[in-house]
Amino acid sequence: MLKLAKLIVDRMLMPIDSLICARWIIPVVPDGAIFEHHAVAVSGGKIIDILPQTEALANYQAVTVEHLPQHALIPGFVNAHTHAAMSLLRGIADDLPLMEWLGNHIWPLERQWVSESFVRDGTDLAIAEMLRSGITCFNDMYFFPEITAQQVSKCGMRASIGLILIDFPSAWAGSADEYLTKGLALCDELRHEPLLSTVFAPHAPYTVSIDTLKKMRILAEELDRPVHTHLYETQGEIEQCLQRYGMRPLKLLQQLELTGPSLIAVHMTQVNDGEIQAFAESGGHIVHCPESNLKLASGFCPLAKLLAAGVNVGLGTDGAASNNDLNILSEMRTAALLAKGVSQRADAVPATVALRMATLNGARALGLEAEIGSLEVGKSADMTAIRLDAIETQPLYNPVSQIVYAADREQVSDVWVAGRPLLKARQLTALDLADIRQRAAHWQNKLAPPKNLAGS
Repeated sequence: MLKLAKLIVDRMLMPIDSLICARWIIPVVPDGAIFEHHAVAVSGGKIIDILPQTEALANYQAVTVEHLPQHALIPGFVNAHTHAAMSLLRGIADDLPLMEWLGNHIWPLERQWVSESFVRDGTDLAIAEMLRSGITCFNDMYFFPEITAQQVSKCGMRASIGLILIDFPSAWAGSADEYLTKGLALCDELRHEPLLSTVFAPHAPYTVSIDTLKKMRILAEELDRPVHTHLYETQGEIEQCLQRYGMRPLKLLQQLELTGPSLIAVHMTQVNDGEIQAFAESGGHIVHCPESNLKLASGFCPLAKLLAAGVNVGLGTDGAASNNDLNILSEMRTAALLAKGVSQRADAVPATVALRMATLNGARALGLEAEIGSLEVGKSADMTAIRLDAIETQPLYNPVSQIVYAADREQVSDVWVAGRPLLKARQLTALDLADIRQRAAHWQNKLAPPKNLAGS
């Protein structure tokens, strides 16, 4: 009895780093759970307890205690596909189909301007926007990935860095072999970084040759790294693959032994019923980017069918150049509503499923589900607080429904990565917004197309 009493006393005095007390805690696991007036106890960057606030305040001696009486605390959003530095191209060549947009506008601008400074400044702009949108982890695919990793590390965010691979020469690499060599070096350099991981990132089957994909597959298997690629984004991509190889892209990847639990397929707007079943059986993951697909008129990802088949589907924003924002709250809403419309079923993607797609499903696709994606004891304290007392989210009957269907990213108040506050009361703690704005304006002046003045 005395021993038990001593243990209780010791627990009451247990020193920890922080307690975050919220009106609602939505852990995502278990499914549908909502804890009212609870607290998350954090120490060493990890969640060590989730318990009622009264017990938390009595049992733990925290260095900092945060009270969020009108907020929902959720796992940090995972943006499972983006091109961060392309934020500097936001609004250029809008309202065009994908291949015209890429071939006539984006790729020429990238050939002219992409550099270390372009990627540094564009990544900082994207990180600031993502943190202010509640995103704690993103999966990137772009040139100069070492610069992206450097900027992510500087501010304390989490990221999965794509080891970009494409058959076109760029300012970063002149050949497919050079892309692979530089990617391997970066993979090795980042292997001990706790907030950074790597994925192989071949752009797409139509921009990477079979020989290059074969080399990459061997390396991915040896290093146990996922493979993240655009797939089935447009009907034109499929027609091109049929003409070139006599088969659809998924069949090509199957023959190259690239399908399986390590594959992260982005977009999948043109997948048919037979391919859905085959993909589900392979254990692969899909990243759905509904707003980019809509804006580029690429088609509709059959989300309801994919989920019904058991495919793990996360959410991505794509780059701000084709979206035009990095807002997972908006993607959640669009994904849920679009799936209902396409399937003609109001229950196709409930709010709880949409939230899981934006958090745990994205983490699982990136191989990070043991670390992030849900609020569970032992996981990293990557968390987002959303204030729900705004007039736009009143009255409030179900906080999950309000987050998915009514809340906006301006209601994101606080963000933590590994227990470190990166957004506090809407203020970024590790980034200088004035400096980022100034650098964005500098690139705007460089990239802006000449004005067509009347009479000139």
